[in-house]
Amino acid sequence: MDIDELRTFVEVADAGGITAAATRLGVAKSIVSRRLIRLEAQLGVQLLARTTRGASLTEAGATFRDYAARVCAEIEIARETILPAGELRGRLRVAAPLSFGPTHFAPVLAEMASRHPQLHIQTCYSDRFVDLVAEGYDCAIRVGHLPNSNLVAQCVGPVNGSLVASPAYIQAHGAPQTLDELLDHEALMQGTENWQLMNEDQVVSVRPQGRFKADNGIALLAAAVAGVGIGYLPFGLTRPHLASGALVTIMPRHPTRPAGAYVVRPPGQHPARKIRVLTEMLKDYFNKFPDFGHGMPPP
Repeated sequence: MDIDELRTFVEVADAGGITAAATRLGVAKSIVSRRLIRLEAQLGVQLLARTTRGASLTEAGATFRDYAARVCAEIEIARETILPAGELRGRLRVAAPLSFGPTHFAPVLAEMASRHPQLHIQTCYSDRFVDLVAEGYDCAIRVGHLPNSNLVAQCVGPVNGSLVASPAYIQAHGAPQTLDELLDHEALMQGTENWQLMNEDQVVSVRPQGRFKADNGIALLAAAVAGVGIGYLPFGLTRPHLASGALVTIMPRHPTRPAGAYVVRPPGQHPARKIRVLTEMLKDYFNKFPDFGHGMPPP
């Protein structure tokens, strides 16, 4: 029984269809179909009920899926154990934020690929919340405050920020000084989120209002520079604009709640070595560029 056939079956079962599984595996749909046909022929049972909408597990398939997943995991551990020290191979699927990923994390992933020529890295850059298990990712790099979940998280460095606005916005609307005054201003937001601000040593949750919303920090940064409103943004994005004077820090008495960058993965007893290597490389990155998570005093 071929390990690629087992892994393919698990991916199809988890993804709910051949097309989604092919995307996860990085192979053609025809290859996925052939592997499934061979596996079912060897077992002599139908594992998947195929429809125009996708593929669902038969009763036999539901039972076999858990056994196949354990076998694949054990084989992966065995391969890591016998590989030469430091060598990585196989596939690593990573979800990374759009706002930071291409500029700050992509170089780390590229360096990882350069060091390990047998490793295939697939990265999705998006600021949406990715379901690692349902969408078949090995891990994700997340920035900010992590919600409670059953995922395993490892902090790799600080990512802090501040409230910012352009001089034009402040000239037109003034700069809020208190948390109550902040509610009367235009906020630049991703949705209906609360802003976590510090009042001395206490965290205060503020629900601002605003007419400009976008699903990523880069768009919110552009709106802040254009004078549309007040942004709650990390220093990794705002630093050059603070240095040039295009943005200024406001409400320094109420800084944003300290946050961080994390590598998160599905729960499991033995994290893959490729995830451990990525985690250490990201920690090294933050150590080399300590200003990433820290700002500067307002001008």
